[in-house]
Amino acid sequence: MTATIRLTGYAHGGGCACKIPPGELEAVVAGLVGDQAPQGPGELLVGLDDGDDAAVVSIEGGTAIVATADFFTPVVDDPYDWGRIAAANALSDVYAMGGRPVVAVNLLAWPREVLPMDLAASVLRGGLDIAREAGCHVAGGHSVDDPEPKYGMAVTGLADPTRLLRNDRGRPGLPLTLTKPLGIGVLNSRHKATGEPFPHAVEAMTTLNRAASEAALAAGAECATDVTGFGLLGHLHKLARASGVTAIVDSAAVPYLDGAREALHDGFVSGGTRRNLDWVRPHLASGPVDENELLLLADAQTSGGLLIAGEIPGYPVVGELIPYDGHTLRVR
Repeated sequence: MTATIRLTGYAHGGGCACKIPPGELEAVVAGLVGDQAPQGPGELLVGLDDGDDAAVVSIEGGTAIVATADFFTPVVDDPYDWGRIAAANALSDVYAMGGRPVVAVNLLAWPREVLPMDLAASVLRGGLDIAREAGCHVAGGHSVDDPEPKYGMAVTGLADPTRLLRNDRGRPGLPLTLTKPLGIGVLNSRHKATGEPFPHAVEAMTTLNRAASEAALAAGAECATDVTGFGLLGHLHKLARASGVTAIVDSAAVPYLDGAREALHDGFVSGGTRRNLDWVRPHLASGPVDENELLLLADAQTSGGLLIAGEIPGYPVVGELIPYDGHTLRVR
């Protein structure tokens, strides 16, 4: 029986496309930004102010703790793959800060009277296997009975406080490197609507950003973010705004997964993607670039790659940072 259950049919959205829209989220947390941080051990190095990927606290011994949490509704129908994707996505926030994950706890919401619990076990097994691949302990977690299934992890990692990757360290003259192709969102939307599987999209989503993070640190990079629910344009807008620069995207250089353009052409665009583009449009100069290209650049990714200010061997350069010219984003 469980083999015929389509998990994506139990979710109003899929993966990181189900995030609260970025403009609404910033309004909600606006009152929490800029005030004096509560007293506690260590020094808060990265908090809410610039909307970075994780919180970072420096403690004794030249060590920083990196803390994050991420969970979402089903993005694929296979429960094991959903668990793997959600875990890789949560771990990515630590890699995006230049850290290495140490321990994670599961976050599970499950409609226990609607969906079999053996599916939940498969989700958790998928998360555990990805955490093991990352060399990260999984130690318990928290679960609730919920009408809509959700899964993810809260992850704690370690980093060198003098060698962080932050979204406010971009400088004019630096190239922009993207470590995974875009198009995950439109392919996932097609999967949710039709049931058609896309193994290459699953492979991209379950690939850890560990190698990309290590390569960025080895290249001396100081600025990065991961590309997830707010799309490349949304996350790049946040990076450029935090760094006080303008980011130029060379649309012809951006790689896409096979089938992404066809999925866009056939109308498989999530509401989250459209909201991403609406959010950045006031800050965007796009010239002759058409709307479909902008939608792909704003496509809500799930467990996407890293966007790094610097040239990283083995990955494509998709743009550059220049002095601020009145827009945070330019697409050519």
